[in-house]
Amino acid sequence: MIQQTMYDLGAHRSCIRELFEYGRMRAAQVGAENVFDFSLGNPSIPAPEQVSTTIAQLVAQTEPTALHGYTPAVGDAEARRSIAEDLNRRYDAGVRPEDLFLGCGAAPELVSVIRALAVPGAEFIAIAPYFPEYKPFVTGCGGIFRSVAAQIPDFGIDLAALESAITPHTQAVIVNSPNNPSGAVYRQETLERLADLLTRKSREVGHPIYIIADEPYRELVYGGIQVPFLPKLYPDTVVCYSYSKSLSLPGERIGYVYVPRQAQEHDALYAAICGAARVSGHVCAPSLWQKVIAQCAHLHPDLAQYDHNRRLLWQRLTAMGYETARPDGAFYLFVKAPNGSAKAFSELAKKQDVLVVPGDDFGCPEYFRLCYCVSADCIQRSLPRFQTLMEQIKSPE
Repeated sequence: MIQQTMYDLGAHRSCIRELFEYGRMRAAQVGAENVFDFSLGNPSIPAPEQVSTTIAQLVAQTEPTALHGYTPAVGDAEARRSIAEDLNRRYDAGVRPEDLFLGCGAAPELVSVIRALAVPGAEFIAIAPYFPEYKPFVTGCGGIFRSVAAQIPDFGIDLAALESAITPHTQAVIVNSPNNPSGAVYRQETLERLADLLTRKSREVGHPIYIIADEPYRELVYGGIQVPFLPKLYPDTVVCYSYSKSLSLPGERIGYVYVPRQAQEHDALYAAICGAARVSGHVCAPSLWQKVIAQCAHLHPDLAQYDHNRRLLWQRLTAMGYETARPDGAFYLFVKAPNGSAKAFSELAKKQDVLVVPGDDFGCPEYFRLCYCVSADCIQRSLPRFQTLMEQIKSPE
């Protein structure tokens, strides 16, 4: 017999992956230069050069069994120390190496944290638009997934709506800033008000309501904007971080969980996260990449290409009449479908070989997502097709 929930998740695939694979099929048919694929958030800038030189040095100079052998389940001591030093240098955060758990990227880290908090009846709240995998992460761990709509048009947190959604069963609020898919970056004042709200509601319900800070895009911000370090504002925050976007290493699966020592249930929570990782088999993150991070945790990406693409795409689309908030972070635009239905717009765009992700799985079916981690040439050549789409909608035959 087959477990029905797992079958349902596997049989109903991610629309992002399906679009990406459709794009590859179309590229084989008509040529990659004729397909404008904005579906997948796959970094288009190379990793910093020091990453490549570090890999080469490690492979050349480290004895193979030491380089590729198991590390401690919670992570290599040198890597944890390097990450803690980097966070303390940047945020004066008081991070200790023993507060860090190294994992195989943000996704399994999120699953481990959710599983650690998934007591019977546990509810987890996300702010829509949200990363679509949050829902299967929660339900797959036996939790109950809830969502509240963001403020429009800037996609900020609607604190009144969030307060109304909190119940005695609420275990955590998932906060993703910079946000996928909107590119919104929550400001210090907003997060301070969120911290005040959760502090008050935690007292009311009689247990901590955690923030799960999903932060793979923390370094991807523009115009001098700073991303506040949430544990300094709200100690009952668990950070899930990935180097997939900051160092352009999405295929290497390396990141960490940080549990602040000031968290009310620090020792028990950290142990439960370790136990959850053990159950799912996500212990002993790849040894080579832990050693790379030990030397490269302080590096930041060169965002010039992303910033150019962001400004180009936002300026030209809004000039055509598309409605979208200007993103301050990540590498996404979240655009209101001019015909009112993102699914219908996505299907119409496919006929022009323009691939955009409908927002239904993000919790916003009237919007679609564009990833601008593509070449500027791809954006430039796609613009006439976006213009054609707008004209078709305004003047249907």
